[in-house]
Amino acid sequence: MPWYTLLVLAVAVERLAELVVARRNAAWTRARAGVEHGRGHYPVMVVLHTGLLAGCLLEPLLADRPFLPALGWPALALALLAQALRWWCITSLGPYWNTRVIVVPGARLVGRGPYRFLRHPNYVAVVVEGVALPLVHSAWITATLFTLANAALLTVRIRCENAALTRAVPA
Repeated sequence: MPWYTLLVLAVAVERLAELVVARRNAAWTRARAGVEHGRGHYPVMVVLHTGLLAGCLLEPLLADRPFLPALGWPALALALLAQALRWWCITSLGPYWNTRVIVVPGARLVGRGPYRFLRHPNYVAVVVEGVALPLVHSAWITATLFTLANAALLTVRIRCENAALTRAVPA
């Protein structure tokens, strides 16, 4: 459990780094007349992702979940791949990436990196991580609850992003 705790804490530090990048990028986009959309679902997203990290630590402790190598090692590999994909998305979008939905009117869609293949690759990373990170230490309840809640949130979030991009980005 100590190594797993360090892993979850490392992911938490990574999330804080994301927020630093997001704040800087928000200032950049707002300076270019960027418009924020979907403010109402943002606090829900913050609570959900914080709950994921808390559940990853609490469920193995409270329910005495073991580390099962046949599950834990592949889950760790997937969690690390999800982090790599997330940062590939962040670097590909550059200053346009944000944890919020902020769109600069008239800007073109980014078509490099993973965006050559998928419209929302960052959410692939979120979904994979939401399953894999808890399963590193057999926290299947956390993985299940996060996945269900995240599916509902992503339905709202992706609709919001698509609508915002459709209105702001030239064809």
